[in-house]
Amino acid sequence: MSRFLARPATTMITVAPTGAENRRADVPQLPTTPEEIAAEAAVCEAAGAAMVHIHVRDADHAPTLDLPRVRETVAAVREACSLVVQLSTGGSVHDPMDARLAVLDAEPDSCSLTLGTVNFGDDVFMNPWGFVVELFRASRDRRIVPEFEVFDLGQLSTLRRLLDREGLPAGDQVHVDLVMGVPGGMPGTADALVACVAALPEQVTSWSATGIGRSHLPVLSAALSAGGHLRVGMEDTVVWGRGPEGPVPVASNADLVARAARVATELQRPPMAVAAARDLLGLTSLQRA
Repeated sequence: MSRFLARPATTMITVAPTGAENRRADVPQLPTTPEEIAAEAAVCEAAGAAMVHIHVRDADHAPTLDLPRVRETVAAVREACSLVVQLSTGGSVHDPMDARLAVLDAEPDSCSLTLGTVNFGDDVFMNPWGFVVELFRASRDRRIVPEFEVFDLGQLSTLRRLLDREGLPAGDQVHVDLVMGVPGGMPGTADALVACVAALPEQVTSWSATGIGRSHLPVLSAALSAGGHLRVGMEDTVVWGRGPEGPVPVASNADLVARAARVATELQRPPMAVAAARDLLGLTSLQRA
């Protein structure tokens, strides 16, 4: 059995509390200010999360890559909790690539690194090969650990090409997140997840899965069964489940983390401690705070 298919004893839970798609006007419980995101991160750590994936919002609750605002948010989260801090380099689908690269100057522990261009609903999320390489090199130069985001099976071929040409990232570990259920990307099904796991390059040391929208629970269950880790949060779903009168909204990110932690524990893979997550991602070797 390949090393990345070995079943881990615990589950790293990442929380993605905000995202760039949902509007505060539509989802009043969505955390958008630095203080709200920091407070949400703290309660999510208590519920079982080990890493927080951050999109930043401006004073009007709109997505922003304004560097002072990004730094303010990172500082607030670090003051509030000990979670691994991961910044999105995707921003919103409308953000220019130079601004997406610049968020690395906020010195997160980790950053997302999407491995290809993908249709994203009615929009296009642009990640051409040259940008992928530039972001990989910039993260390595800054000793920031990338999480390789995969929206479709073919992007795993891009990951193989990238690692073969550029070598290992900062920290010498290769963590992949399978983002499933985005309109335009791969479906959020067990079959798609199994196909992706089978196609992971040999350099991959760990992987997680994210189910978008109604695929949230099926992907969560399939990932745990296949030995993967999890990402949950209101970036990915704002619906808790179906009730007698229709969809039940998510009350908080901590509720999503707590449910993931309960399911993982029932499957004999309880939540991973933050220190263990730092080891898993290679952050310990980089001696990051």
